[in-house]
Amino acid sequence: MNALLYVLVVLIWGTTWIALKWQLGPVPIALSIAYRFALAALLLFAWLAWRRQLVVPRGRALTWVLAQGLCLFCLNFVCFLNASQTVASGLVAVVFSSAALWNALLARVVHGRAIAPQVLAGGALGLGGLVLLFWPEISGGHASAVGLAWALGGTLCFSTGNLLSAALQGQGLKPVQTNAWGMAVGTTILAGYALLAGVPFAFDASARYVGALLYLAIPGSVIGFTAYLTLVGRLGPERAAYSTVLFPVVALNVSAWVEGYQWTAPALMGLLLVMAGNVLVFKRRAAVPPLQHRSAPPRAT
Repeated sequence: MNALLYVLVVLIWGTTWIALKWQLGPVPIALSIAYRFALAALLLFAWLAWRRQLVVPRGRALTWVLAQGLCLFCLNFVCFLNASQTVASGLVAVVFSSAALWNALLARVVHGRAIAPQVLAGGALGLGGLVLLFWPEISGGHASAVGLAWALGGTLCFSTGNLLSAALQGQGLKPVQTNAWGMAVGTTILAGYALLAGVPFAFDASARYVGALLYLAIPGSVIGFTAYLTLVGRLGPERAAYSTVLFPVVALNVSAWVEGYQWTAPALMGLLLVMAGNVLVFKRRAAVPPLQHRSAPPRAT
């Protein structure tokens, strides 16, 4: 099940970049994100009501759900969209893929959880591989300190949302339940911002825009976020977040098919490093054999 969820997340989120690209146009970005999560939240609430699993978070869980909605379904996207305006998309992908390392560090600081050495080593290999994959874009692109700060802020919001989801699952709430409320929170914040900022509420009825919206809302949000946060609960935030290193690899393969992207020797070397990091992250640590009690030598009589 873990392998199935992992592959599902990588394939879905590795292909959502096409839908995101198709949403650029007359509709303001904040509204496109709000439309996406509004539709996803409605679908999740309908599913929960049909399954009779709809619950209202209370007490500390409610606070954490509100924070998760702000981090995962609002600020995360706002930060990365702002970063993309001044930083090459390849560098944004590399910064975002450091989530595996940030998750490990935050889990250490917040929960006192020991950091597995192979997770750090695998994350470092993966980031090195992504640098090779996107080096032409990174070296030729303009990177501002403000843009990098936006990208780092988005990554930290994502990692914080991961830890909040793990805590909520520890209280017995399922990701599908917290995601429904979190997406509703993100939608409300984005729609409120658009209203206060005077952003015109526009909608593109073209087949491309509507198709992209449906793909982002259903596979990208309903399925993708539920599967990913389930992995966070099952594998821990550190290992689950390594999937962010594989998203750009899938995106490049799709680009090679759709847009004619050409693989180069450094890019292939980067791909090998990413795969090696994946092996390290999920390598099982050798179990320490239990101490065997030695029988006392017989006494001389």
